Amino acid sequence: MWRPTSTDRSGPRYLAIAAALEEDVASGALSPGTRLPTHRELADRLGVTVGTVSRAYAEAARRGLVTGEVGRGTFVGGPREEAREVEGPEAPIDLAQNHPPEPAAQPHRAALATSLAALTRQAGFGRLLNYPAAGGNAADREAGAAWVARAGVAAAPEQVLVCTGSQHGLAVVLATLLQPGDLLLTESLTYAGLKSVAGLLHLKVAGLPVDAHGLQPDAFEAACRKREARALYLIPTLHNPTTAVMPLERRREIAAIAERHGVAIVEDDVHGLLPERRPPPLAALAPERTYFLTSTSKTLAPGLRIAYVLAPARMVPRLTDSLRATTWAVAPLTAAVASSWINSGTADAILAARRGEARARQSLAREVLAGADLDAQPEAYYLWLRLPEPWRRDSFAAVLRARGVELTPADAFAVGRGPAPHAVRLCLGAARSRDTLRRGLVLVADVLQGAGEAGGAVI
Repeated sequence: MWRPTSTDRSGPRYLAIAAALEEDVASGALSPGTRLPTHRELADRLGVTVGTVSRAYAEAARRGLVTGEVGRGTFVGGPREEAREVEGPEAPIDLAQNHPPEPAAQPHRAALATSLAALTRQAGFGRLLNYPAAGGNAADREAGAAWVARAGVAAAPEQVLVCTGSQHGLAVVLATLLQPGDLLLTESLTYAGLKSVAGLLHLKVAGLPVDAHGLQPDAFEAACRKREARALYLIPTLHNPTTAVMPLERRREIAAIAERHGVAIVEDDVHGLLPERRPPPLAALAPERTYFLTSTSKTLAPGLRIAYVLAPARMVPRLTDSLRATTWAVAPLTAAVASSWINSGTADAILAARRGEARARQSLAREVLAGADLDAQPEAYYLWLRLPEPWRRDSFAAVLRARGVELTPADAFAVGRGPAPHAVRLCLGAARSRDTLRRGLVLVADVLQGAGEAGGAVI
């Protein structure tokens, strides 16, 4: 049963109890759905009157921290059931969507209630319902610079733009740097959303060879000599879909080649904070040439839709114009929530919880898929599975879909007209629970071993 860690505060005791409750919710010590002591139980423990506890619980309810159920008691607010996936043997198992895994404590949910309650008590709360400044309010740009700095890049707030998700940030950067018909270089396997943005902007896209360490420098050099490329888009840390992490020396080679040929670098780092150890971003090696994208969607919560673009100072005015032309600006309320999490340290706690859950799920995947030909990283949300003969990516996906498991074949990530490898990406975070994930992975392992079924599925 919960007992406040500290109520030694000035002012009324009921406010001190409510504040202690708010702190424990924010820290994750109290998770959504936790049953709190009855009014009398808590009053006896703290040596206060029942009326004081009643007023404390009422204040906590006003702040959105708790809910009361007649005949059952008082509970920490927040959903106790996840509606995104219905558990059960007949429910589809999603190994296709790259969703951050839900840790058991779900600190982001408690933090949201706390942050919203705190924001409403701030002076000038009404400004969050007004139009924000172009590129983001000053406080949100400062928080964005702090988030970028966690990735290892020194960032001045005035060089940071606040965007509505990384997909929006990517569209803003490419629309500013390139004209229809311009050539954009990228890895031969790349983030599927990049292909969508390039199509929307009528860009030419060329995929370059990759290996276990990411983009091959000699291929990049050859492409720059052969064709006039304006920009290079790449994912050097936890490459999507292969999970590769580019070594430092190769990052330096890529930066040097881009400098020689005058090619801008668009660095997608949305997963970059997941590994506790990683080489410095390209933005730290070539700051005057790199457009660095990071986000809260994969590390904190997808629904925040807050991303940050760090750009060379000379390009910030043009990027701001492009941002204004697309969404005008981000929603100030969600930007303020993201800023409060970053500034308070809540973001670091959520990130650590996501990272821990990713490690547990990767360990589970290695156990179930032991012996399979796959690429993975301990903190990644997905893995890259190469299929044995005679399996083909489409037939493999079709057989799994018939068994209730969704995954993504390599075609979704392939750039150019060459054949995609016979491989699939398995995402480990969308399944609501580890038990559900295990069921899905067991089905994948069973189908992998079905060589006869593979031959019969190929036409």
